Amino acid sequence: MSDPAATPDSGPPAPHRRRPRYAGKNPRQFGDKYKELDPEHYAADVAKVLAAGKTPAGSHRPILVAEIMGALAPQPGEVVVDCTLGFGGHARELLARIAPTGRLIGLDVDPIELPKTVARLRAAGWGEEIFTPVRSNFAGLPRVLAELGLAGADAILADLGVSSMQLDDPARGFSFKADGPLDLRLNPHRPPSAADWLARVTAAGLAAALAENADEPNAELLARGLAARRAQTPFTRTRPLADAIRGILRADRPRSNPAEDDCVRRVFQALRIAVNDEFGALDAFLRALPSCLRPGGRAAILTFHSGEDRRVKHAFREGRRDGIYAVASDEVIRAGPAERRANPRSSSAKFRWAVRA
Repeated sequence: MSDPAATPDSGPPAPHRRRPRYAGKNPRQFGDKYKELDPEHYAADVAKVLAAGKTPAGSHRPILVAEIMGALAPQPGEVVVDCTLGFGGHARELLARIAPTGRLIGLDVDPIELPKTVARLRAAGWGEEIFTPVRSNFAGLPRVLAELGLAGADAILADLGVSSMQLDDPARGFSFKADGPLDLRLNPHRPPSAADWLARVTAAGLAAALAENADEPNAELLARGLAARRAQTPFTRTRPLADAIRGILRADRPRSNPAEDDCVRRVFQALRIAVNDEFGALDAFLRALPSCLRPGGRAAILTFHSGEDRRVKHAFREGRRDGIYAVASDEVIRAGPAERRANPRSSSAKFRWAVRA
């Protein structure tokens, strides 16, 4: 019997395609985690990943949500800016609080992830009348507000961490856990890549970057060793760079050390900060922040590195001393034990807030 849904022009049905096989019981590679990468169709499986205290592949878990919402206190009808839209977790909370008459401006510099997040938020019902996405670095916030005809915002959030979907995707080159191109750019269209930067920087410049961007105690040793090795073979992939770092450490102290991976992580962090000029962008943002806030406007900044937190602390302290901010958090706020257990990536987060005078 013929299928009543078929038509004469429909042609033969598409052949069934099996999903690619992977080794072991569960997929380990990012691209193989088809259930996590398609959460709408595998909600129960994604829930199990979350319950295990892990972040599903291709997604991100917002950090310190309750604390940030408490500091920003978004109200219906207000104009709010999420300077680092990411996966949209904080944005969802903000949108729910400023609806139905408010407006959220969502900035993100990543041309790969931004369209995905916009699509998710649109599908959740947040239309153009309340949500305006803009591809921009947060340092460009004054320009964005001016182009939108806004004199300022009632609340501004900046989450400076790299999103999990960027860290976990080997094609982005942010992690050494899987081999990938040594890229590390938040905007892959803007040069240089980490490979290009590492090929050109002097040994002294590399040592300075490792010390400033990652508090690396072996900065001089690693800079000399990497400069010598790149002269023979340029670093273009993440895993060879990680292996070279371990090799330099073992040549200096000939025993494998569990802290080697911590050192590798710090080197990758230093390269990422340098390639994306993250400290330069943060300094520009902090200088412009007061002029982007309406009187009484609230700012919340989430950092993940001592160099970032130090800049935010000094900016808020000086702004309070000069009468720019009426009040600011005296102490850094961290994730509690329950959140750290549920989301280990929250462990390094530091949160500060301030209110415009």
